[in-house]
Amino acid sequence: MFLFFRNPPPTLLHPEKWCEEFNHFISQCLIKDFEKRPSVTHLLDHPFIKGVHGKLLFLQKQLAKVLQDQKHLNPVVKTRHERMHTKRPYHVQDAEKYCLEDDLVNMEVLDEDTIIHQLQKRYVDLLIYTYVGDILIALNPFQNLSIYSPQFSRLYHGVKRASNPPHIFASADAAYQCMVTFSKDQCIVISGESGSGKTESAHLIVQHLTFLGKADNQTLREKILQVNSLVEAFGNACTAINDNSSRFGKYLEMMFTPTGAVMGARISEYLLEKSRVIKQAAGEKNFHIFYYIYAGLYHQKKLSEFRLPEEKPPRYIADDTGRVMHDITSKESYRRQFEAIQHCFRIIGFTDKEVHSVYRILAGILNIGNIEFAAISSQHQTDKSEVPNAEALENAALVLCISPQELQEALTSHCVVTRGETIIRANTVDRASDVRDAMSKALYGRLFSWIVNRINTLLQPDKNICTADDGMNVGILDIFGFENFQRNSFEQLCINIANEQIQYYFNQHVFALEQMEYQNEGIDATPVEYEDNRPLLDMFLQKPLGLLALLDEESRFPQATDQTLVDKFEDNLRCKYFWRPKGMELCFGIQHYAGKVLYDASGVLEKNRDTLPADVVVILRASENQLLQQLFSIPLTKTGNLAQTRARITAASRSLPPHFSSGRLKVDTLEVIRHPEETTNMKGQTMASYFRYSLMDLLSKMVVGQPHFVRCIKPNDDREALKFSTDKVRAQLRSTGILETVSIRQQGYSHRILFEEFVKRYYYLAFRAHQTPLASKESCIAILEKSRVDHWLLGKTKVFLKYYHVEQLNLLLREVIGRVVVLQAYAKGWLGARRYRRVREKREKGAVAIQSAWRGYDARRKFKKISNRRSESAVHIHAVLRGSGDHKSSPQAESSNGHADTSSTSPVTEKNWHSQAQSSSEGCDVFAGHSDEHSVSGTDSLSSQICHAAPDCPGLSPSRGAPAKSDSENGLAQKQRTPRRRCQEPKMLSSPEDTMYYNQLNGTLEYQGSKRKPRKLGQIKVLDGEDEYYKSLSPVDSIPEEDNSVHPFFFSSSSKGASFAQP
Repeated sequence: MFLFFRNPPPTLLHPEKWCEEFNHFISQCLIKDFEKRPSVTHLLDHPFIKGVHGKLLFLQKQLAKVLQDQKHLNPVVKTRHERMHTKRPYHVQDAEKYCLEDDLVNMEVLDEDTIIHQLQKRYVDLLIYTYVGDILIALNPFQNLSIYSPQFSRLYHGVKRASNPPHIFASADAAYQCMVTFSKDQCIVISGESGSGKTESAHLIVQHLTFLGKADNQTLREKILQVNSLVEAFGNACTAINDNSSRFGKYLEMMFTPTGAVMGARISEYLLEKSRVIKQAAGEKNFHIFYYIYAGLYHQKKLSEFRLPEEKPPRYIADDTGRVMHDITSKESYRRQFEAIQHCFRIIGFTDKEVHSVYRILAGILNIGNIEFAAISSQHQTDKSEVPNAEALENAALVLCISPQELQEALTSHCVVTRGETIIRANTVDRASDVRDAMSKALYGRLFSWIVNRINTLLQPDKNICTADDGMNVGILDIFGFENFQRNSFEQLCINIANEQIQYYFNQHVFALEQMEYQNEGIDATPVEYEDNRPLLDMFLQKPLGLLALLDEESRFPQATDQTLVDKFEDNLRCKYFWRPKGMELCFGIQHYAGKVLYDASGVLEKNRDTLPADVVVILRASENQLLQQLFSIPLTKTGNLAQTRARITAASRSLPPHFSSGRLKVDTLEVIRHPEETTNMKGQTMASYFRYSLMDLLSKMVVGQPHFVRCIKPNDDREALKFSTDKVRAQLRSTGILETVSIRQQGYSHRILFEEFVKRYYYLAFRAHQTPLASKESCIAILEKSRVDHWLLGKTKVFLKYYHVEQLNLLLREVIGRVVVLQAYAKGWLGARRYRRVREKREKGAVAIQSAWRGYDARRKFKKISNRRSESAVHIHAVLRGSGDHKSSPQAESSNGHADTSSTSPVTEKNWHSQAQSSSEGCDVFAGHSDEHSVSGTDSLSSQICHAAPDCPGLSPSRGAPAKSDSENGLAQKQRTPRRRCQEPKMLSSPEDTMYYNQLNGTLEYQGSKRKPRKLGQIKVLDGEDEYYKSLSPVDSIPEEDNSVHPFFFSSSSKGASFAQP
């Protein structure tokens, strides 16, 4: 499934046989990205689908004919194995079913000539990788091969090693899978001669590990990929045998989360060859960065800004050919490399100010190299030096932001403190030249160390994702290879000692530890003889009579010379690995694991001392360049590098002589609280002591992880493609012990696992998940037999397995775990769906309850609002009518003869009107909707109707106080009438106001959820007494319906026969 989404989508087998519309339709259907894939609606609108309408029968016949023709052309017998096993992504096969030539362990005839012939045969076919069990042999092809693309990275991801040809990606994948499976740190050791391809192999491993540990942060992956290019520009150089030789040791640790996602990186650098800055051997060059920056500044027209000459090259990068400036100005590769370095700085996270400071320090180093000295003759002193040409001095001081006078004084003199007094002594020309070169080396070495520390800061893991302690590491060692030049000096001695240490590490893991396990566990195995270089390492590293200890001892004597050093070596190193050739005074020879090497002792003592005067440290601390201040304020560790963490910087050169502290109080010269083993001026420290601590630190990091070895072989010295030098390869195979490695991998058991760990790791293969088997031999045997693994052995406490057994068991375990994951996925899906249904039902019930409560509340609110409006309207109408009646009663009383005063009937009228207003107040909202004019006019008309109806009403007397007629005696005591019931006289909807209110009430009752809703007005207009509408019109049961006849505006004319009764 990992490859499914990254492979291109499938297409038709022969697209030319089908029409363009059909090809396009199929391609749209097979788009894997769901965001880009068209929906079904869009596909139905495709021209191919639209063209099908009306042709179904014809197309069916045509499709049947095509299928029939395909069966006749390509008859295929279907098998049950043609199904896609989506639930079983891993299929374990026997380890012997791959090409036998890929692994030298499978060879029947095991000798040196057969191995060389096999390697040569594969090299001619451009098969540069070969296995020796779990060890990879890589021959340098000296050409670019197209086997490192992302397609190949996908091939070597989580698959069995035998499924693909040998590859450097397979070794990276093996380390990654072991880290994820066992949750243990890993270490990939790349070793070989200089020019064998170690640096490029390290690049490829980092590339594949970055691919395997894909993180969400794309920027982090880009940063990690740019780290090697930036560091190698400052740490690699062109030598006589390698155009891109590593001149330092690099241990890159890639940090991963527990789930396998890359989260950061850290670099450790060891033993930078600083002497290359000031001097290179014939045919060699300085570090790459000097040429890159010179070419880049030249094309940017910025050489004058950094005070660099345009015609004559600086002394530190000049050579005997005189073509340096021509190459810098004409070679396009230098300019492209400068642009690449600027891109690396920007991607990793360096600021523009930091990059500019780095360029200024590099330019300052080149200008310092142009400073020359001359002797001053006098009567009293002839060993005094001066700077005859002040231009180079001023250029260097200007670029480094320091005072030219102070720089000249620091180079041509030094301070000596004797009995509390400060004595200034002049330097000779040689002494001044040594101080100048020491200053250049210190500047470059500290700058390189600062860049590495800055990279580590920018690539450190995010604490929000995972801490460094919780994660896991894969370390990649890329160190300078074994060297044997025509002239070998102190640098080659340190490099070859480091390679001796790496070879010893290899021997211990491949031979010594394995055979020791055989003896301890009682395993009957044939011992394999190998060349042990432990005595040679003791000759170099032991104290007090080791070679490095003797070198440090001789360096402490001021009168010691290189001749006395060689004599001391000869007197104390009495073993078969050391010899002194006759006729060569300043030379000595060492028998290394890779062959004999002759060393020149000239200048070894001075290189080992590597002294930087305190005067130079003071003026550099006083620089206005902040980066330069930091470089000489941060202390050095035991390995000679800048400390990663800095203490609080305080002012003042309190430990400096008064001569240097006077006049500089305004300058913050910066001093750091030092660790007991840290120093800023290298006093008391030598290159040999730095080297010894560097080896200890490197091994302490390597022994933590499980090792994976890559042995790089250089096929020829001419760096020609497809040229295989048998003698050259034979010498390397002998020195690296490849023949013995093949033998022990063929006969031995490279994996030794404790019973407890083995059962804990693989018990899923033979036991149920809920079972807890004992860590015993029986449990181990059950697991191994269930897994169908052969050629294994059991010791007293450990299981002994071949190098390919662990891979088989891991793939079986992953297959079982894959099935468990599928079951868990289905179970979790079912539980999740059930939980979702329950939550959805609960939410639906809650929504219904909320909606019901809201509707009830809203209906009650609306009803209350309508009721309030009706009450207000009734009160308003009552007030208007009462005022109008009082106003019109006076003229009627004066014009009437023999009639009683109307004042006696006004209480009845007021009472009846008040009762009627209460009984009909709920239906009077029609007045609220009218304007003021309508209300007044309606009141006047109502008053006139009442006055005209008075003669027809027997209940009203024409004169005030007149007695009532005899036919109205039954109405003297009006009774309270109950509401009308069913079968009684119905009430009619005769006015438009009643109709409007009926419609409004109908909607209100629907909100209230009334059990009995009114019938529609268009069907039946008669309502009975029990209807909700009638009840709302008669909320007071004590008011008789005949009283409503007082208000003919509200009711029909059929009620005119009703009479008013007096109380």
